[in-house]
Amino acid sequence: MKLPFLFVLCISLLSSCSKKNAGFTVKGSVNDATFSQSLQGATVKLYQIPVGSTDEQLIGTCTTDSQGNYSFSFPREKMEKYRLTITKNLYFSKEEVIYFSELSLEEDYIRNSSTSAMAWAKLTFHNQNPSGADHFQYIKQNGKANCPECCPTTYQDYYGSLDTSIYCINDGNTNYSYLYWVLGTSTQGTQTVYTTAFDTVEVVLNY
Repeated sequence: MKLPFLFVLCISLLSSCSKKNAGFTVKGSVNDATFSQSLQGATVKLYQIPVGSTDEQLIGTCTTDSQGNYSFSFPREKMEKYRLTITKNLYFSKEEVIYFSELSLEEDYIRNSSTSAMAWAKLTFHNQNPSGADHFQYIKQNGKANCPECCPTTYQDYYGSLDTSIYCINDGNTNYSYLYWVLGTSTQGTQTVYTTAFDTVEVVLNY
């Protein structure tokens, strides 16, 4: 008469132990947006951030395979959130934030991401007949923005003599362009250059 009860109790204890030792799995794939293919060889790191803390604790590091895949499995601990970073030489780094409430013991958490190759536009400006009253102004029209390495998206002003080059980072295999004016004159226009991935391409403006 006691066997069924003991059997149920054992099953209950096993189930409880299984849940206690269970963990989360975070996985996904990284895409190379420049060449429309999987990004192999990227370094992916996962950090955990405890509740009420700003200190990050590294959970693990892995490298994406030939299909751009990565995977982390780790114990369930009460955290505020997790930070996923993706880096590869000559590619823009990516960061993903995952909140504890998004994770489940029953299902893997899938977070796919995408990044692009770096390229550079070398903007060369040369005032051929400078005077102190010259006022040159330009503003980015097309190009990568809102990244730590990006050139400003606001108006840029120069006065008098100007003979300089500025390097602006951009997504590979895309256009970079700017609008320009020499205030008080009819000189104005647009300069555009195609920035080849992993390379620097110069666009020269003589005025």
